[in-house]
Amino acid sequence: MKIQVLSSLALVLALLSQGCVSSKKYKDLEASYTQLQEKSRELNQKYQSGQQDLSGSSSRVKSLEEQIASEKANVAALQAALDKCLNSSSQGNVNISKLVDEINTSNKYIQHLVNTKNKSDSLNVVLTNNLTRSLSREEMRDVDVQVLKGVVYISLSDNMLYKSGSYEISDVAGQTLAKIAKIIKDYQGYDVLIEGNTDNVPISQTNIRNNWDLSALRASSVVQALQNTYSVDPKRLTAGGRGEYNPVAGNDSEAGKMKNRRTQIIITPKLDQFMDLIGKAPEKATKAE
Repeated sequence: MKIQVLSSLALVLALLSQGCVSSKKYKDLEASYTQLQEKSRELNQKYQSGQQDLSGSSSRVKSLEEQIASEKANVAALQAALDKCLNSSSQGNVNISKLVDEINTSNKYIQHLVNTKNKSDSLNVVLTNNLTRSLSREEMRDVDVQVLKGVVYISLSDNMLYKSGSYEISDVAGQTLAKIAKIIKDYQGYDVLIEGNTDNVPISQTNIRNNWDLSALRASSVVQALQNTYSVDPKRLTAGGRGEYNPVAGNDSEAGKMKNRRTQIIITPKLDQFMDLIGKAPEKATKAE
């Protein structure tokens, strides 16, 4: 694409240098050049989106592989116990049958775990794609979307969300929050945690004691905006502040401090769904199938 653009530009310059191109021909060439530039930008945007999807998929695959490996290790241990039982004349048929049942149940639990994770991952991929497609290129500069181990993290920069040195939502943040709120409302089976984070620079305001207060107040502002302005069910929302103690970069530079000053919207399956999955011992796996 870049070669085509350069070729078109070279043609325009050559014709102009010879002084033999008409005004209409020049405009046509100029329009072609503009179209090529736009196509180049679109391809670059699709490439960036593809890279984000690939990164999220890799994280999900790694998490699933770790869980499957753990369950396979349990199966191997049970199989070893069974082999030992078969080689020992002191063990009865009842114990052998019990071990066989445990192995079969554990295998079913592995399959149940794989199916559950695949379903969760598929929903999260759709959720993430819907969100990133709804945001403009300008909004994506202040918004980072990631999927890690089945949880969707939407990180919003403080520059976009809040007025300087304040916990009040800025006017420019409204359009972005509206798009995020729509995605949240579309996925009713998910809980939403709003988590405020700061850098390590002490706050110097009479009504805010420290960075703990500031991070919690900012998270609360986003929660109340989602509830009051965008009609998100407050029962699904939780506000929390982590102050300066959850940095993603060093605080020894302005760039690092800027990354640490963020508010994360964390979208997860409801807690009872997680507990239901965790609490399903292998003997209950057959009921879930």
